[in-house]
Amino acid sequence: MIVAEGLGKSYRDGAGVEGLSFTVRPGVVTGFLGPNGAGKSTTIRLMLGLTRGRGHTTFGGRTYAEVPGPLRTVGVLADAAAVHPARTAAAHLRMVAAGGGVPFRRVREVLAAVGLADVAGKPAGRFSLGMKQRLGLATALLGDPEYLILDEPANGLDPQGVRWIRDLLRRLAGEGRTVFASSHLLAETALLAEDLIVIAGGRLVSAGPLDEFVRRHARADVVVRAESPGALLVALARDGLRVRQEARELVVDTADTARVAAVAGRAGVPVRELFVRQSGLEDAFLAATADAATAGAVAAGAMTADAMTTDAVTDRSRGGLP
Repeated sequence: MIVAEGLGKSYRDGAGVEGLSFTVRPGVVTGFLGPNGAGKSTTIRLMLGLTRGRGHTTFGGRTYAEVPGPLRTVGVLADAAAVHPARTAAAHLRMVAAGGGVPFRRVREVLAAVGLADVAGKPAGRFSLGMKQRLGLATALLGDPEYLILDEPANGLDPQGVRWIRDLLRRLAGEGRTVFASSHLLAETALLAEDLIVIAGGRLVSAGPLDEFVRRHARADVVVRAESPGALLVALARDGLRVRQEARELVVDTADTARVAAVAGRAGVPVRELFVRQSGLEDAFLAATADAATAGAVAAGAMTADAMTTDAVTDRSRGGLP
């Protein structure tokens, strides 16, 4: 299990993260989402101790610096382009294996696992972005680690590659590993992850099962197909419900099917079909992060006002202008 507690990092431009605490459980893929600039990469660097900041992260009770044989415990994909362009894929992995005490036979195994066996002797500088991404994943898997920290693992992959990495990560999680993967691909995350950690403005928005996040933040409407949609629309509006007509069905701004059915009954309108339609992860993510951004702006405004008041008091105490 990965446990992050109180992660924080401040920058002069105000960006960074503050007070991030969450748990990543084994046996499932945990997706890590946030708008651009939310602090996802900073969070990952803090988790691994690559950036100095506040708080700490433990992997099975130990920080990354305390883990014996890090390559064999925590596999990391942070920058797939961080490979010497003249070095072949096999040579790069052999170098990493030698430094991490991993037997060279694993080089052939991971190259085959990520689909690069046929280009093992090709310089990395001639690789496409997707091939570099596969090599980065091979590096993360080299030590057969229990924990995987992956920053945008599907970046640069074609649709077939995206599906391949989804299947691979779910299989690795199914083996009992702890898989933590950041992404900006919401549709793919919805297919890949069971748990979800969402940040916005450097602060935690949500941590828990993906299904619960969608239920909490996504929009839910009642869809009605009736014999007299016009009459039912009028009846629903008179009952105080917001309703719109889409083709031959009515969409009611509520999740209360009983109320909609009762209105239809009182109006004498036969209903052919009635069900709740809920939007997906994309709408839930946009709604949740928009709310967080609004709250963050209010908090920032209050902090700025406090700072201005403090500065004014300081100026007066020094004999400056009020």
